Amino acid sequence: MSADRPGFTGHRIVNIQDSLVSLTLFKSKALMNVSGPSIASIYRKTLSSPTSMIVIADSLQHPMENLSVKLGGSANGHNGIKSIIAALGGEMRFYRFRVGIGRDATDAAEYVMRKLSSHERQFWSCEGLDKIVSEIATIAGKTS
Repeated sequence: MSADRPGFTGHRIVNIQDSLVSLTLFKSKALMNVSGPSIASIYRKTLSSPTSMIVIADSLQHPMENLSVKLGGSANGHNGIKSIIAALGGEMRFYRFRVGIGRDATDAAEYVMRKLSSHERQFWSCEGLDKIVSEIATIAGKTS
């Protein structure tokens, strides 16, 4: 799969905590590790500031069902975030939602590519999604 293939984009004006916010969601067709060029392309077309961008990525370093929000900084070894930073010309001042997937004794690449358990799917479609929406609302309040 080519790293420069576009993905799926949706744009809406949404009401978050009684404020209208312009929200663009993008899902790259490229694998996360090489998604930088397609994400950078959408970024340049739709955003005026890197702090208006949120990247959601898995994190082996965070416990399962944990959401950690970070603005800027290094990729912390995450190849997908490295790809995005490189494609943005070294720009690192974007938000990262690090979704904890924990880690077991299996190979890291194998573990990351596994299917989510039914419990994990249930969590991220309910309580986890609520956490993400709450963090988006917090960020929208800072950038509006």
